[in-house]
Amino acid sequence: MVKIAVTYQGGLHCEAIHGPSGNTQGTDAPVDNKGRGETFSPTDLVATALATCMATIMGQQADTLEVDISGTELHVEKVMSTERPRRIVALPVKISMSIPFDEKVAKMMERAAKSCPVHHSIHPDIKVDIDWSWAN
Repeated sequence: MVKIAVTYQGGLHCEAIHGPSGNTQGTDAPVDNKGRGETFSPTDLVATALATCMATIMGQQADTLEVDISGTELHVEKVMSTERPRRIVALPVKISMSIPFDEKVAKMMERAAKSCPVHHSIHPDIKVDIDWSWAN
């Protein structure tokens, strides 16, 4: 179990402290929701968690396959609802692999990305489409 302590600092800013490491992460409400957009919003962190989780599990799979995917980039877009309740409705992800296409590796990477714990934790109503590209 990981404990995270959050302190509301005022002005729609929060600071989270990661218990095991002591590292901190600030948040701010987005500009379209009364904030200043000075750093990640809580929903930005959901999108970030998805992409970093996918990359991490893909990295673990790549290590097993003895393939170096360093330089692979994931770009995620957070799409919010236009009606109430305010919520994330889609998290499209673009994955640009740093290695040439190989059918076996591609299948394993796709399976790894979709098997990350964050992906499994996202409500099924949130659309998560993954677009892949591979180095030439």
